[in-house]
Amino acid sequence: MKLMLLFICFSLSALQAQNIQWMTLAEAREAQKKVPKKIFMDVYTDWCGPCKLLDKNTFQNPDVSRYISEHYYAVKFNAEGQEEINFFDQTFTNPNYDPNRKGRNATHQFTQFLGVKGYPTMVFFSENGDPIMPLVGYQKPRQIELFLKMIKQGDYQVFSKPEDFENYRKNFVPKFRG
Repeated sequence: MKLMLLFICFSLSALQAQNIQWMTLAEAREAQKKVPKKIFMDVYTDWCGPCKLLDKNTFQNPDVSRYISEHYYAVKFNAEGQEEINFFDQTFTNPNYDPNRKGRNATHQFTQFLGVKGYPTMVFFSENGDPIMPLVGYQKPRQIELFLKMIKQGDYQVFSKPEDFENYRKNFVPKFRG
């Protein structure tokens, strides 16, 4: 019985270790002060089908969740939600948010500030909190791997023309499963 209980506890902790621990932007910015890491923000909406697929197929992938958890602070942000965001001495809200609406709602001011035009969009931020780049659309594990590693390693900083990224992409060898 003890052995079975130990096995169940180990299995549950192993499963939990593979889940991304999402936080708010404020929590991520606070964590950056103690241990500098880049931020990976998933900008989603409740009605977005590709956003749900990203959660189910990509963020649940063990390689993706492990990599994000090890190298980034992961933030979930509802692009049409009512969370108040304080970012570089500015406060962003969603004054037109309607809690009685089902489906699409008003766009949050922070969504507009980030220039998000479609969902899902993943936004990468530097260790100082500066936005680096958005990644728009559903990404499979092997597709998102290129961006996770390129941003984490800082490889994007040496691109001076579009061909540089294309060459990087052609030479990238994905290792994630799925």
